[in-house]
Amino acid sequence: MNGQQRYIAHFDLDSFFVSVEMLNDPSLRGKAVIVGGSRDRGVVTTCSYEARKFGVHSAMPMKTAMKLCPHAILVRGTRGEYSRYSRWVTDIIAAKAPLFEKASIDEFYIDLTGMDKYFDPYQWTIDLREEIIRETQLPISFGLASNKMVAKIATDEAKPNGYLFVRPGMEKAFLAPLPVNKFSGVGEHLYQKLLSMGIKTIRDLSETPVELLEKQIGKYGVDLWQKSQGIHHSEVHAYHEAKSISTENTFEENTSDEKFLLSELVRMTEKIAYELRQDEKLAGCIAVKIRYPDFETTSRQTTIDYTMRDDELIPVAIDLFHKLYRKGKPVRLLGVRLSELTNHAIQGSLFDDAAKKNKLYKAIDDVKNTFGKAAVKKARTVTFRKDSS
Repeated sequence: MNGQQRYIAHFDLDSFFVSVEMLNDPSLRGKAVIVGGSRDRGVVTTCSYEARKFGVHSAMPMKTAMKLCPHAILVRGTRGEYSRYSRWVTDIIAAKAPLFEKASIDEFYIDLTGMDKYFDPYQWTIDLREEIIRETQLPISFGLASNKMVAKIATDEAKPNGYLFVRPGMEKAFLAPLPVNKFSGVGEHLYQKLLSMGIKTIRDLSETPVELLEKQIGKYGVDLWQKSQGIHHSEVHAYHEAKSISTENTFEENTSDEKFLLSELVRMTEKIAYELRQDEKLAGCIAVKIRYPDFETTSRQTTIDYTMRDDELIPVAIDLFHKLYRKGKPVRLLGVRLSELTNHAIQGSLFDDAAKKNKLYKAIDDVKNTFGKAAVKKARTVTFRKDSS
């Protein structure tokens, strides 16, 4: 960019899941609402600001949350609606922004560098926020700054439903009074370590000799010191919704064996779900393709809640197959495709036992990475295996 002044906007939909639930059920407005799993063993996905006043926060066990705020209304969540609203906001941003990154289901970065020749970046960002609110009725906050890190922290400071512009040259002054754990990567353990060093605020951090930070914390100490000066070089990575992951199998012999076809469908879905997780992505759409011996090809797709898990993708693939397949007719080719891919960082991963599921999938993937992809298979794919793609 050769010395150009950078302008990076960070947009974040406020209490996104709760906001969607309130749109669908206006009686929830102004009340303590918790979105998440069951009361006994679930986890808080997100909550309204009214619930936060009682100390409730995301990732908290539901039992704890209900003790803190016993009058809260518990909503199990309609994840398909969250995906729909997320796509709506994405479409509005995509139609206006010169370059944007979708960081998660409810979070976006927009790079406006160089556009100040044509318009005021601050006013442009205000106008975009107003359009999103007008079109979707969702509350959304933004921070505008010279880099992604400061923009994101500015958004946090602007919430709820507000905005903040940290003007170029004011990054260090803006950060200075904030607690040092405002930086991502400063977890509880590191936070306590910094407090023990007398470092409470980002100003304290910025005034600590970088050599001392490196000695006490290691290389991350140098990174933290740079952040405390308001320095951050991460780029906005262009969002490409068209990307997809797919696999298909042309059989050596045409087959109408439905059990075999379903076992292949499960195997292929499992295969591309594994690839999805390796790329740290989630899919918002799944399609099944069938080609018959006369080369007639049909396909069917459906939008889904963003996921990367076999047990959520396989039933949808099977349902699509049953809607698509002409019973008794031999099949030449079968295919599965996942599309509308987005980043792994997504709030929807906290429903019910999802955290345990994610650990299970990580363990399975680790085995596959060590011993080969065929090391772990679904039972139904073993019994009926005829061919492989």
